[in-house]
Amino acid sequence: MTNRRERRAARAEGTLDTASFLQTAARFIDLANRENRKIQATDLHLAFLWAAARYNAHVAKAVLEVDEHEAFVTDMVERYREMLRQNLADPELDPPAGNG
Repeated sequence: MTNRRERRAARAEGTLDTASFLQTAARFIDLANRENRKIQATDLHLAFLWAAARYNAHVAKAVLEVDEHEAFVTDMVERYREMLRQNLADPELDPPAGNG
């Protein structure tokens, strides 16, 4: 585990440790929750998925300069699949008892 000084140095360099990664993700989730007050979750989750795809395409093309698009797509799909499975298995996301 890194100490606070190391985490701050990593952030100053533009990299994320695990805690910073989760904090950044939480900000996106907070935005989704605010938008969900006006937009149905069934529409909103697709808008966020589109935004993630759009941003990842930008990173692939403009930042990483990926030549093999299909290899990048396969990698991203596998990463998403694993993240989705981890979150679906998270009991903290279970609906409260009595909602169904």
